[in-house]
Amino acid sequence: MTLRTRAILRIRIITTVILTLAVILVARLYQIQVLNHDQYVARAEQQYVHTVQDVYDRGSIFMTTREGERVSAATVRGGYVLAVDPTVLTDVAAAWTAIAPHVQLDEALFRTRATLPDRTYVELAEALPEEAANAIAAADIDGLFLYQNQWRYYPGETLAARTIGFTGFDADSPFPTGRYGLERYYEDILNRDPETLSVDFFAEIFSTLGDLLVDESDLGGPRPGHIVTSLEPTVSRLLQQTLEQTNEQWSSRITGGIIMNPQTGAIYALDAVPTFDLNNREGASITDFQNPLVENVYEMGSIIKPLTVAAGLDAGAIAPNTTYYDSGRLELDTFTIGNFDGKGRGTVNMQEVLNQSLNTGVAFIVDTMGKERFREYFLNLKLGSETGIDLPNEAFGLVSNLNSPRDVEYATASFGQGIALTPVGTVRALSTLANGGRLVTPHLVQHVEYEDGTLRDVTYPNDQQVFSSETSEEISRMLTSVVDDALRNGTVALPNHTIAAKTGTAQIADSVNGGYYDDRYLHSFFGYFPAYNPEFLVFLYTVEPKGVRYASETLTEPFMDITRFLINYYAVAPDR
Repeated sequence: MTLRTRAILRIRIITTVILTLAVILVARLYQIQVLNHDQYVARAEQQYVHTVQDVYDRGSIFMTTREGERVSAATVRGGYVLAVDPTVLTDVAAAWTAIAPHVQLDEALFRTRATLPDRTYVELAEALPEEAANAIAAADIDGLFLYQNQWRYYPGETLAARTIGFTGFDADSPFPTGRYGLERYYEDILNRDPETLSVDFFAEIFSTLGDLLVDESDLGGPRPGHIVTSLEPTVSRLLQQTLEQTNEQWSSRITGGIIMNPQTGAIYALDAVPTFDLNNREGASITDFQNPLVENVYEMGSIIKPLTVAAGLDAGAIAPNTTYYDSGRLELDTFTIGNFDGKGRGTVNMQEVLNQSLNTGVAFIVDTMGKERFREYFLNLKLGSETGIDLPNEAFGLVSNLNSPRDVEYATASFGQGIALTPVGTVRALSTLANGGRLVTPHLVQHVEYEDGTLRDVTYPNDQQVFSSETSEEISRMLTSVVDDALRNGTVALPNHTIAAKTGTAQIADSVNGGYYDDRYLHSFFGYFPAYNPEFLVFLYTVEPKGVRYASETLTEPFMDITRFLINYYAVAPDR
C-alpha cells in the first residue's frame, strides 16, 4: 500500500468517526430537546435554584464637567437578591423580623410568599445594598438566601431624567434594555448582551450555544462601550432648579429649557419639569418619561421674529433703518392681524419691530421680500425637519402653512403662529443668528469609549449656511439693542457683557373648537452671549402659566439668573 493510499484511508476513517459522532450527538439532542422536552423542562425547573444576575452589565453614561472630568449619570451598582425557600423556612415570624427594616415589602405579602406550597425559590427583594444584606445574613435564618446581583443605577436621581432615560424589561429580553432617552438611543452601544449563568452547567452550555458561535462585532455590528456626553452636571442642576422654581411660581403645566453651544451644537443641559427619580419611578406617568423638548411641537410666538428679520436682511429686502407705517392692524385674506396690544406706532424702523415685538412689522418684511423668498429661508432653516439630535422619538415641525397660497399664513408664520416646532428644532434655527448663519446639529454625546479602551469622537454636520456672516452680525447687534434698551427698559442689561435676546408670547391653539384660547399662552425666551462671539445659547419656555400674560414677566429673571451664573462659572471674559 502506497503512502498516498494510506493517507486517504486515514482521512476516510477520521471522517467516518466524526460523522458518526455528529449523527449520535444530533440524535441525542433531538431526543432531549424534542421528544423529551417537557420532561427535561420540569426537571430543570426543579434543579434551578437561582439565576445568577451578577453577570448583568451595561455601558455607563457620563456627564462632563467644565474641567473635562467625567461624572457618572448611569452606571451599574452591585448588591444582593433576597429570596426565600418556603420548603425550608420554618420560622416565618423570625424571618420577617430580620428583613422588615431592610425591604419595602408588606408583611402580609411576605407571609404569602414565604408559605407558598411546592416552591423552592421566591424573590423578596432584588436590589439590597451590602449593609442590609449583611444584617439579614447575621440573623442566620434557615430558608432565607442572599445572592449577588447587579442593577442599573442613576447617581443624579432626578438630574436630566428625561434626557438620560432609563432601562426596563420587555418580552424580548431577560435583561433590562434602554426604554427612554440616551439609554434607548444608544442601546446598541450600551447593551452588553449578558449571558445568564445557572447552577445547571450543562443546561447553560446548550442554551447559550448560539451566542458562542457568532460574535456580533466580527460581523461589523455595534461594539459595546460607554458614552460620554457634553452634559455638564452643575449646569444641568442649575437649569433643573430654575425650571422647578419657575414652574411652581406660575403654576405652569410644563416648563423646559436648553443650554447649548451655538457654535458646535453641544448641549450642556436639556431638561423639563415636572420630572421624576430615575431610581424610583413609582407614581410617575408615561408623559413624565417623554421628552417634550424633542417629542412635542409648539407655536413658539415672537422668538421667531428675529429669524424673519434676518431673512429680510439677508435677502436685501430691508435694513435696520428701513421704516414702515404701523397702524396696529393689517387685513389679509379677510383676516385681521394685529399687534399684541392692538395699537399702532406710526412710522417705525426695523429695530423697533424687535424692540416692541410688532406683528405688523414682520408681516411687512414678508410682503417686502415676497412670500416665496420667505418660505425658502424658513425651509432652509429646516423648521419642518428633524434636527438629528441623539435622542429617540424626535418629532417633525409642522410647517405646512408655508405651502399655502394665502398671504395670511406667511404673515402669521413670520411671528411664530400657525407653524409648530419642537424646542430643539427652534434652538437649532435660532443658533444661525449667533454663529455666523450656520445650521448646527444639537447633540449630547461627544465620545464613545469602547471596552478595549479606544475612544471614538462622534462628529455631526455643522456647516450648512443659511444666512451670511454679515447678517448674523447685524441681527446680533439688533438683538443686543433689544436687551440694552427695550427688555425691562434696559434695566437687566449687564454692564460688561453683551447679550442678544428676545421674548415670545404665543396663544395656544384650541384643538376642540378651533382658533386660539384667549387666556392660555406659551411663554418663551432665548438669548446668547457674548453677543458677537457667543459661547452659550439659553432657551426657556413655560406652558400655560397662570395669572400672567407676557413672557417678559415670567422668564426674564430665570434667563438672567442662568446667564449670570454661566458668565461666572465659566469665567466668560467681558466684551464691553
